[in-house]
Order: sequence, then C-alpha cells, then structure tokens
Amino acid sequence: MQGTTILFSEMTPPPGQEAGFHDWYDTEHIPLRMAVPGFVSARRYRDTAEGAGGFLAVYEMDAPGVLASEAYAGVKNRPTEATRNMLGSVSGFTRYIGQEIAVRRRTEGDAASALEAPLLYAVWFNVPAERCGEFDAWYEQDHVPLLMEAPEWLMVRRFRVTDADPLPYNRLALHYLSDGSALTSPAREKARATPWRAKLAAEPWFKGTYGVFEAIRPRQRPPVT
Repeated sequence: MQGTTILFSEMTPPPGQEAGFHDWYDTEHIPLRMAVPGFVSARRYRDTAEGAGGFLAVYEMDAPGVLASEAYAGVKNRPTEATRNMLGSVSGFTRYIGQEIAVRRRTEGDAASALEAPLLYAVWFNVPAERCGEFDAWYEQDHVPLLMEAPEWLMVRRFRVTDADPLPYNRLALHYLSDGSALTSPAREKARATPWRAKLAAEPWFKGTYGVFEAIRPRQRPPVT
C-alpha cells in the first residue's frame, strides 16, 4: 500500500459543483489510475485552511517510471468528456512528483496503519542544491526524532521532488498525524527550537510552505484480479 513514489495533486472545484467533482474523482479519475500497473493506492483529503476549498489526492506508486508508462499515457492523453469538462473548470491545481528518500514510523514496519492517519501535514521547501546535504541531515537527525516524541506523530516520509508545478519545491515532507494537537505539542515546540534549526532558519532560503489536510475518503486500491 505504500510506494516509493508519490503523486501529490490538488484541485479546487467551482462553487456549487463539489458533489459532481467528488463523484467524478471517486468513480472515474482515481479508478482509471488504479488500473494502471504500478499504482499502489490513492487517498483523498480536504485542505483545512479557512476558505481554501481545495482537495488533495496522494497517489502511491511503486516506481517513478509508472508515470512514463504507455498504460498511464493512455489514461492521461485520452481523457473522457467528463474529465475534459472537469479539468477545464477546476482551479488551484498543483502536481508534485516525489521519490521517497527517508521514512520513520512510530511502530516500525506498520506502514498500513500510519497511512490511514486522519490528518496529513505537508511541508515543502526549495533548498539550494549545495545545502540539501545539511538540510536532509538536520531533518533526519535532529527534527524528526523530536517530532516523534509526540504520540500523535505516527509517521514522517520525506521526498525529493522531481517534478514541481506550480512552485519549484525540491523537498516535501508528509507527516501522518492521529490528531491535530500534535502541531501545538511540546514535542513540536522543542523540535523548532534547536540550535541546528536556528542556524538553518537564519539562511534566506529557509522558508517552508505548510498545509494541513483532513482525510475524506477511504484509501482506494487497484482492482483484485
């Protein structure tokens, strides 16, 4: 159920068209992709920011080449009329492809339950190439261990972003939370107050973008054959 590559995609339906958007997404958009070899699962979320109105889908794939396959091209390049109409009406579109570079779980080996977390906290950075080594080391050695002191922090996955639209991020962290209280916990305050973080935060590029997403649908998987 957990792949090594993700597709992180957001869309905002037009006002008054949410029901049709959800029906299209649940019964056509995701099922067509779940039939493509290499897609492992997909889950949908709602952006919790006030007034956002956007929805997120995170697709799990077993390799980055899935999106370059003939099977995927057949789905993407031959859209149905419903898909053409819907994609022509949505806004707030984002598309980030990430390859997993690190993962830490509260219970090692228990990927399935962590993936079912009700909240997803996403953090993007655009890190200069020459600073990626230290940034990654800080995140793995200093930041994540302290965050995981909060019992609500179930898993942290980090990705190298290989395709970014619309903003040029090259690092994405997905934090799987059992409860939003993790974001105001002493563990997070501690993680954000270390000397190593303060050193990086003083650099002009250290400006993260953050989003909190609430799961709205069960995870979809490929059909059983």
